[in-house]
Amino acid sequence: MASAEPYPSPPPSPVPSRVDPILRNVLRYTVSAKEYKTLHDYLITRSPPAVRKHAPPPARVNSIARVSDDHNAAAIRASLRVFIASQTALQIWDQLTASVFGRGKPPKKKPRTSVFRSPNLRLSLSLSLILLLHRVLFRFLTRLRGNLATKDADPFRRRNPRIARALTSRLAPAAGASLAGFALGVYPADQLRLTIAIYFATRAAEYSYNLLEKEGWFRNKPAWWGSWMMMPLATGQLLHAFVFDRDCFPKAYGDFILSYTPNYLQRRPAAYPPSLPWPEPHTIVDSLATMSRLNWPPFISPMLFPNNPSPLPSALSSISPITSPAHPSIPHLSCALLHPSNPSCSKTFLTYVLTAFPPLAKFFTLVFTVFSLPRYRSYLSSPFKEVNMLAKRILRMTLFITMAIGTSWGSICFFANAFPRHFLPTQRWFLGGFLGGLWGFLERKGGRSNFLYSVRMSIDSTWKVGKKRGWWSGVKGGDLGVFVMGLMVINMIYEKDARAVQGSMIRKGLGFLRGEGFMDRTIGIPEEEKDM
Repeated sequence: MASAEPYPSPPPSPVPSRVDPILRNVLRYTVSAKEYKTLHDYLITRSPPAVRKHAPPPARVNSIARVSDDHNAAAIRASLRVFIASQTALQIWDQLTASVFGRGKPPKKKPRTSVFRSPNLRLSLSLSLILLLHRVLFRFLTRLRGNLATKDADPFRRRNPRIARALTSRLAPAAGASLAGFALGVYPADQLRLTIAIYFATRAAEYSYNLLEKEGWFRNKPAWWGSWMMMPLATGQLLHAFVFDRDCFPKAYGDFILSYTPNYLQRRPAAYPPSLPWPEPHTIVDSLATMSRLNWPPFISPMLFPNNPSPLPSALSSISPITSPAHPSIPHLSCALLHPSNPSCSKTFLTYVLTAFPPLAKFFTLVFTVFSLPRYRSYLSSPFKEVNMLAKRILRMTLFITMAIGTSWGSICFFANAFPRHFLPTQRWFLGGFLGGLWGFLERKGGRSNFLYSVRMSIDSTWKVGKKRGWWSGVKGGDLGVFVMGLMVINMIYEKDARAVQGSMIRKGLGFLRGEGFMDRTIGIPEEEKDM
């Protein structure tokens, strides 16, 4: 008689002839067989006996799922996870903003809405629907393209040559799947939807340029050519909107500029009586806008003309605490407002650069250090090289921002001395911002993301200014059309040459959106060819 095995393997679990359809669908649309096996091996086997008793073995789950490679079930699983993850992240963000960023401020009363009208819920639902519809459409059009290329489809191709050429094109699945972007319409039309549309439109333009550059369209471009050339136009428009249309200007952008303008915006002196009024920074900027409309009036010093009953125009009476004690040799009212104690415009500009550079250097040191943490292995392998590159990047960025802000403010004094009063009284703000943006040349090799961010802010501001002044009226759902077109162009470029899509995470995201997995299609290609 053969001896019994010391550790006999358990008999295979019998597969039930009839499986509960609810259990089958729940398992199929929540977890794949491979994921359940991993979950079973690492979690369920270490659970209490009562849990292990009721948990089905992986073989049974595999048999319940029936299909090991069900793309529709995988798409539903992914969309459900995106919905849950985004909803959880939005709830955490709301709690974080209320407890951390809203500390010391009175709580904002939010209007009561039903659950189905909640913006967070609708955003999560929109994102999950985009993913689901994109995967379903991409797979359907891919299989349709393959079927139409077979011999059995010859009669259809002969009867409908144009439709057949469109459906059998290599770019057809990528273009057709992008129509899933209309699911963004589930989310209400507000600032976030406009921001998403502008982001995808600028990304599409960026990747189109990358593709053309890779195909040799800009082979003989000069050395100074680059994305930095968009910065002067963007900063010119933004400075003009900051002065004349602040309600159409990004608040965070404006707060950053005001917080790093120590010399040109006069703060309340410590010894100034608290009972007396002092103009706030925004009031000073509004006064500069009023001066522009008044064709830059000259400065009449109360010290030299004490008997003058109205040294200031009535619309500028709020800046009297700053301009009244200003140096009497200052000829222009704008200079008396910006640097009242110093009659030299050039000395004020130099003082600004020396004063603003250290705090900006500290700010960018913190920011770039945090963003460099994921590359800690590079710092461990070659610390001197990486630290040197980080220091150069911080210095270039600090110098660029310092000179851009300083030049924009200093241009007010320059134009007041160089131009007649009535020459371009309001348009000179755009020229001043344009001159400040020219300092982007310092960051021309590594500042494309910053330049594109400014361009996106400028497009958003220009759109709002145009609507405010009646230059154009919005089209209902126009932001959805822009978003879908941007997504379509990005998808088609990714299909034609994935290397033109800059950024490994973006390429992985496009692969996940198509159902190909969270992977970079360009793995194995030299890095300099990936991110051009």
